[in-house]
Amino acid sequence: MRRVIGIKEVNLDSPVRELMSSPVYFISPDRPVDEAMALMSDRHIRHLPVMDGGRLVGVISIGDVVKQMILEKDTSIQSLEEYIWVYML
Repeated sequence: MRRVIGIKEVNLDSPVRELMSSPVYFISPDRPVDEAMALMSDRHIRHLPVMDGGRLVGVISIGDVVKQMILEKDTSIQSLEEYIWVYML
């Protein structure tokens, strides 16, 4: 949106290349979530295409990544708590 504001004559016929970020960063579906988070944070991007063999298979948002990372951390915490509980008895 910031890029569109800077262009005076944008209309529905404008080529997408004039509005999109370049280069296009992407990730493959077999990469870990923390790698996606690092890429998105380093490049200040909120949406990341997921490419598999040159084919677009999805798009993830920073919200998707944060949600998954929280879920993974919660699962790890729960496993550690259960492990401690078993060995404390």
